[in-house]
Amino acid sequence: MTSHLLPTTPELTDLRLAVRQIVDKYGQGYFLECARVHKEPTELYEELGSAGFLGMHLPAEYGGGGAGLTETCVALEEIAAGGCPLLMVVIAPAICGSIIAAHGSPAIKQEWLPGLADGTRTMAFAITEPDAGSNSHAITVTARRDGADYRISGTKYWTSGADQTDAVLVVCRDADATTARHTPMSMFIVPTGAPGLSMTPIEAELVQPEKQFTLFFDDVRVPASALVGEPGQGFRAVFAGLNPERLTAAAMANGIALYAMEKATRYARERTVWSAPIGSHQGLAHPLAECHIAVIQSRLLTARAAQMCDAGADAAEAVNIAKFAAAEAALRTLDQAIQIHGGNGLSREYGLAPLWFLTRMLRTAPTSREMVLNFVAEHSLKLPSSY
Repeated sequence: MTSHLLPTTPELTDLRLAVRQIVDKYGQGYFLECARVHKEPTELYEELGSAGFLGMHLPAEYGGGGAGLTETCVALEEIAAGGCPLLMVVIAPAICGSIIAAHGSPAIKQEWLPGLADGTRTMAFAITEPDAGSNSHAITVTARRDGADYRISGTKYWTSGADQTDAVLVVCRDADATTARHTPMSMFIVPTGAPGLSMTPIEAELVQPEKQFTLFFDDVRVPASALVGEPGQGFRAVFAGLNPERLTAAAMANGIALYAMEKATRYARERTVWSAPIGSHQGLAHPLAECHIAVIQSRLLTARAAQMCDAGADAAEAVNIAKFAAAEAALRTLDQAIQIHGGNGLSREYGLAPLWFLTRMLRTAPTSREMVLNFVAEHSLKLPSSY
């Protein structure tokens, strides 16, 4: 959905139309059919990938589009606006692909980036742990050098889609680099079929293709060539994925908001009570107008943050604020769309209620609204650190 308030170009307009052409071939019914049984929408995902719409920000020499996060965010917004919010796009090409592109060895780039870009391969990202939460410095999954290999032990938590991916990008404590004062991290690509790696589903209310998992690493052996970046420099490598992660999450949230807005405004125009469309009543029209304002604001913030990232500017503040605004606007808009539909808002037929838990999740992950507020308070307002 375009708006004259948003910066655009003929190329971005064409991109939106091309992405929606593919998404509309499948529709939300297809997406929800997959999501309810936790099956990846492989046909849609791979068609988007083969058309070049998943890895547009990845290097062209490794199969990507050689463009920027601006293009990737436009594509992901359109995918979600078509009723198919694909979380795996955020995880595999955006987070994992960006980290590998920035810090992977030439061999790792050649092995993984083409598949992540064209959708034929996927990768999960494992950083969260049961006792670490937002404090990634407290993670306990540990990698120890063993000759030419590393051995990984410990537990990760809330890892999305691990059962349906080819590998997991795992952030570990590096036992060989740890000192009394510092706990350096290292990052490894671990095949999901590696001996010693097991996973247990987390029962969740999310209606999405990806299940959530607890991962158990029981002395999992990986070669040193699986290391992404330098030993003990894992957090430096992780930062290469933070802006793409939050930006693409914001774009997905914006797309959900656009989907909900289109449903709500159509219903408000067509549904008649007491001989008048319900949209003529200010009790419904004003909340919806406020949602529209919030969505325009969040889309503008997301577009600006993407431009800053693509220009190589320090975009941390912009990206965090964009993600915060998009998550809030999406949840508010979806809730209002459900309210406008009355009882129909909870029916499967109208396709709104199934998106609620996923949209609510975006206020919590990636990075919770509270951590964004901590960042803004400390870095934007120069207040004392709270943690």
